[in-house]
Amino acid sequence: MYFKCIKYNIQSAHLWQNEATGERTAKTAKLTYTKVGDYYVPDLILDGEPKQDVFYGKYGDLRRTYLKQYKHELWRELAGNGTLKAHLLDIDETANEWMDRMLPQIMKSAGVTEALKACDQMAWVELVNICKAKVEEVIFAELIYS
Repeated sequence: MYFKCIKYNIQSAHLWQNEATGERTAKTAKLTYTKVGDYYVPDLILDGEPKQDVFYGKYGDLRRTYLKQYKHELWRELAGNGTLKAHLLDIDETANEWMDRMLPQIMKSAGVTEALKACDQMAWVELVNICKAKVEEVIFAELIYS
């Protein structure tokens, strides 16, 4: 079967409304279509990969979410002057340093030892998780949600 291809240009207008000001503007997009048999198929070209959110680490992402939801003024200030990325990476790095420094100290004071790990693994895991939760509570209160 033979299909005849014909190109068509169609000008389409879309009306956009700015929610903040209520101003309406018309933007046009030029779409081209190719007729294949009885159908018109749009000639679409993708712009590339969609923009993905950047991962700033566990604590950096928690801080970003907190700033967006509860400290919007600070969020806009940091994003506006270009220091948001550095701030979030610094928070994540600092939180990981605190975790590395505080967790062994709290584990030692709680009696988490290798002997306990060898005897009763479930008790050892329980104590380690409790110690980690204590350290994260400090990190959340002092770094993330302050």
